[in-house]
Amino acid sequence: MTQTIIVIAIIIFGGFAGYLERSLSSNGAIAAVFVGIAVYFGFGIKGLILLAIFFATSSYWSKYKSNNKKEIEEKLAKGATRDWRQVVANGGGAALLGIIYFFHQDITWLIGFLVCISSSNSDTWASEIGTLSKSKPIYIRTFKKIDKGTSGAVSWLGTTAAILGSMLIAVAGTLLFQLEVFHFFIIFLFGFLGNFIDTLFGAYYQQVYLCSICGIETEKKDHCQTTGKRIKGYHLVDNDMVNFISGFIAALLAMAFIYFVNQ
Repeated sequence: MTQTIIVIAIIIFGGFAGYLERSLSSNGAIAAVFVGIAVYFGFGIKGLILLAIFFATSSYWSKYKSNNKKEIEEKLAKGATRDWRQVVANGGGAALLGIIYFFHQDITWLIGFLVCISSSNSDTWASEIGTLSKSKPIYIRTFKKIDKGTSGAVSWLGTTAAILGSMLIAVAGTLLFQLEVFHFFIIFLFGFLGNFIDTLFGAYYQQVYLCSICGIETEKKDHCQTTGKRIKGYHLVDNDMVNFISGFIAALLAMAFIYFVNQ
């Protein structure tokens, strides 16, 4: 009981520290605390370590060479400071699986959790590092070069970052939970698959707006203090929705694969 109280206190302090560092908004910090608590009750300290690795590296890459990303951030819905929607989009699936695992401790749920984190890390590294590429990315709908920061675009730098981001969580998760090499490859491959699904959804379904004031195409519904015109994508399918769905689909596919392998 004492350990649980101490850990929850540390989680709350971590959320507050994220707010002070401007990595999290006020509601983002609250959401991060709830995600942390859910993960702790499901997967213990080991789960929190993985969550900390994700949030720490994500925050680092978000702020890395931030001056070079200012123009690109005008196109993106998210910034360096994450609100509750972004926290839930990246950690909500992991929190849900933590709650399920608390009541039903089966390795299938553990693998799903690890894939959720791996997918989020892969996508975040791809986005934050890929925008620093010196050359323009390729848009997967047309296979032509397009402006940096466009959802559905890929680059060699971003793809390499996605691979490394997924691999980091796969290695850490395998070591922490003492899993087999087979499980490492499942976490790594399906984590990277989550990033690829995110790219597909970003290209074909995510909404994009046209600002009537400055004329920029952006993921932000409101820009230049006015509501933009939706020119692409579907209603409610924003960046946060895409992040959540892609990671959760990757986790479900990994869990289904593990289930059938174990039959």
